[in-house]
Amino acid sequence: MSLRWMDDELERRAAEASERKLRDRLRDPGGSGRLLQQETGSSGSTRLLDLSSNDYLGLAGHPAIAEAMREALLTGGTGAGASRLVTGNHPVFGQLEEAVAAWQGCDAALIFANGYMANAGVISAVAGRGDAVFSDRLNHASITDGIVLSRAEHVRYRHNDMEHLRALLEKHKHARRKLIVTDAVFSMDGDQAPLRELAELKREYGAMLMVDEAHSGGLYGQFGEGLCRAAGVQDMVDIHMGTFSKAFGVYGAYVCGSHTLIRWLVNKARPLIYSTALPPCLVAGVLKSLELVQTEHWRREQLSGSGRLFRSALREAGLAAGEGDSPIIPLILGGNAEALHVSTALEDEGIAAVAIRPPTVPEGTARIRFSLSAAHSREELTDAVKIIIRAARRAEGGGEC
Repeated sequence: MSLRWMDDELERRAAEASERKLRDRLRDPGGSGRLLQQETGSSGSTRLLDLSSNDYLGLAGHPAIAEAMREALLTGGTGAGASRLVTGNHPVFGQLEEAVAAWQGCDAALIFANGYMANAGVISAVAGRGDAVFSDRLNHASITDGIVLSRAEHVRYRHNDMEHLRALLEKHKHARRKLIVTDAVFSMDGDQAPLRELAELKREYGAMLMVDEAHSGGLYGQFGEGLCRAAGVQDMVDIHMGTFSKAFGVYGAYVCGSHTLIRWLVNKARPLIYSTALPPCLVAGVLKSLELVQTEHWRREQLSGSGRLFRSALREAGLAAGEGDSPIIPLILGGNAEALHVSTALEDEGIAAVAIRPPTVPEGTARIRFSLSAAHSREELTDAVKIIIRAARRAEGGGEC
């Protein structure tokens, strides 16, 4: 079968500045997680200030985490060897799940390989034909794909529009089961879901509520439990999901809830049942990271202050920077070409800031998605803001201002 149709589609994407490409970038071991090394051909490599990763607390590469993984690697080997339901359930999984459940104040927890598999596995396990899943239009793609896999009716409500959600809940009130699912902090805009209003609607209509804390876990709450705890709705949420690949600086994901929920997922979540378990050494690293998240409060405090500084400076300069208090700060530029131009200009001046384009974000809202880390110094961010403002104004005006 000819693959010419692929060439045609890729050529169209290239013409629209929407083709994606992989680029090699290495973390600079001397940069405390905030710098990247990028190959520049025969001339060697260059160092870039990383303003695109999700290493919010600056824990990626933390020496204590690396040492925990090294020790576990020597005793537990390089891989689990099988799924957790066969022979891959190393005792460290149970240790982490007990620690996560205690941290979240839930009955039980379950570890998944990553956030995508957790969302896909949980939603398809708790919903099916005859059910309705109500999803914010800006939810992560893994939530959307989980709903598709579930074969439940996919009911999308306008972003954070609770009146629209209420109308849809009323319309589908006779569905066999109803699940409301939302990101806590939305990954491309950095704004928050109205969790208390969602919890009240869930109760009113007899629905389940699932909250994805991928971009809020570790950052909110006294011990980094997430936005649900900070908003005081922890006990009103049926399914808590979060990741270890962002604020925790490692890899993997967790789901928390009742004993019944976790027991159900062990029996019904296909990504868990049919996937080889995570390497035990990686799980040991997450266990150490969880300890750091709960004890090193200065990381959250520093990140919060940096976010206020960075966001306010961009907005005061008249740029379309998103509102909120998360470390995700989008700079909306509109067109794909404009976003790529600014991204390239920033790279030329030593900043790694990736252009985000449709279909990841809605048409006409291509942007640079800045994400900050506790590893960034105030001086680095102040200097970066000046460069960003200059690059954005050039893109707007077609030249120097």
